[in-house]
Amino acid sequence: MGTGSSSSNDLVVPQANQALEQLKYEVAQELGIQIPNDGYYGHMATRDTGAIGGHITRRLVQIAEQQLAGQFK
Repeated sequence: MGTGSSSSNDLVVPQANQALEQLKYEVAQELGIQIPNDGYYGHMATRDTGAIGGHITRRLVQIAEQQLAGQFK
């Protein structure tokens, strides 16, 4: 990426980073996938990292749907 451009992975709420990290480890544990301690994901299978990301996305959508449903009751 060029200088001055922002990544599409920038968090809208930077404080959410810790919660997302925790969610990543919870999902990985549920799936039986070991996340590397050194933070380098290059040795992990794409299938595993994709599974973790997909489950995180599903869970975030589910949380958002529950919150929206609660607003309209």
